[in-house]
Amino acid sequence: MPKYYPVEIGVPLAASRSDLADFQWTNIGIGANFLLPDDDAHLLRVAFDRPCIVRLLDEMPLSTEDDIGPSEGLVSEHFVYKVEGSAFCRAQSEAWRGCFQNVRHYRFITGWTCMDVLSEALPSFTVIARAVVSRTT
Repeated sequence: MPKYYPVEIGVPLAASRSDLADFQWTNIGIGANFLLPDDDAHLLRVAFDRPCIVRLLDEMPLSTEDDIGPSEGLVSEHFVYKVEGSAFCRAQSEAWRGCFQNVRHYRFITGWTCMDVLSEALPSFTVIARAVVSRTT
């Protein structure tokens, strides 16, 4: 059974009203921008500056998990959690877990998207201007 520990981000964010705006791989980690409800001019940028395993799901509840029993620690409208004991983390290869021994699992939950990140890095949170985000087609 996974245990959830809410992570404070320093910005008010109603998780069910947010969504993933875009996602980028970098040469040292990842960056993801999330909508800030009621603020069309800004996004919340989440970044990890170390190698990561990432899973993006286009759903709010994680109905695809093999976790047994009720999840402990979930808080209504909370955006990000540190997760312990998840099936997602256990499913990674022994070789990867051997190379990255201090990995933490973070789950970002919005009304439309769920993002899981496994990394030794701690996430950073920055409010950025929406105009900074460029899209390619």
